[in-house]
Amino acid sequence: MYPKSYLDYLHHFHCDRDYFECHEVLEEYWKERDASEREIHWVALIQVAVGLYHHRRGNINGSLRMLQNARRIIKKETAAIDALGLDSGKLILVLDEHIGRVSRHEPYTSLNLPIADPDLQLSCESRAKSERKVWGVASDLLDVSLVNRHTLRDRSDVINERRRQLELRKRQGSD
Repeated sequence: MYPKSYLDYLHHFHCDRDYFECHEVLEEYWKERDASEREIHWVALIQVAVGLYHHRRGNINGSLRMLQNARRIIKKETAAIDALGLDSGKLILVLDEHIGRVSRHEPYTSLNLPIADPDLQLSCESRAKSERKVWGVASDLLDVSLVNRHTLRDRSDVINERRRQLELRKRQGSD
């Protein structure tokens, strides 16, 4: 019923609070679509995760930018968000509350997405239990590999692809 990437997003969001991985799995899913078929509500969910990642790292401006933009999209895309088993109205309220905390420079706290579909909730909790994880657990702020994930990942594939694209452009320019 729901895309696997979305279920993975929910799992990372609520079980290990790996917002960087949330961003990765959902962005990959979103980019698999033709540009003309990409649905903006996925961007909103990606931005919620990125906004929380920034808040946890103390990047107030980045967090506010992401969370406020996500909120704007969710407000326009309520039907699509609701179709994902979430309660868009409650999600907007949760984001408003979190945006307020970020604006006041309050410390990061984990939040849970308001799941309205009881079958989705049960499925997510069952997966967590089967993987010996705790659904809704607070973020481990002492886990440096989680908090600073973007600085620790292997980017060699990205760097190699950029080099390859640069070489292609150079060759095309000399033709």
